Amino acid sequence: MTYISEELRRKVAERAEYRCEYCRLHVDNAYFSHEIDHIYAEKHGGKTIETNLCLACADCNRYKSSDLCSLDPLTDEIVALYHPRRQTWSDHFRLNDEGIIEPLSPRGRATGRILWFNDPETVEDRRRLIQLGEF
Repeated sequence: MTYISEELRRKVAERAEYRCEYCRLHVDNAYFSHEIDHIYAEKHGGKTIETNLCLACADCNRYKSSDLCSLDPLTDEIVALYHPRRQTWSDHFRLNDEGIIEPLSPRGRATGRILWFNDPETVEDRRRLIQLGEF
């Protein structure tokens, strides 16, 4: 595991506006600290450089682990997971008023399934944050 300097951590967090770049949870509303995620894990040759790092909540980082792809649950085709540096969140996901992150693409479907975006407890927390204007 490579050391990530405080300056690089700060740059990644600021660029993300202090939100998980997968589920969009703000650091102020998280139970556990957000983490710096290697989009492409070091074990797959991913480098510790700004373009391969993103801010992830503890849950998204744990669920994603070192995964790069998964099966699209609709087509059973192998697809790459959402890449926060190369893609736009709103092209792959949409947040509805009930706190559900709806997938809009094969990548969105695969990523949402792997990261458990719509676990009932998480959706309820997200729905409450929406009602409070915090999400």
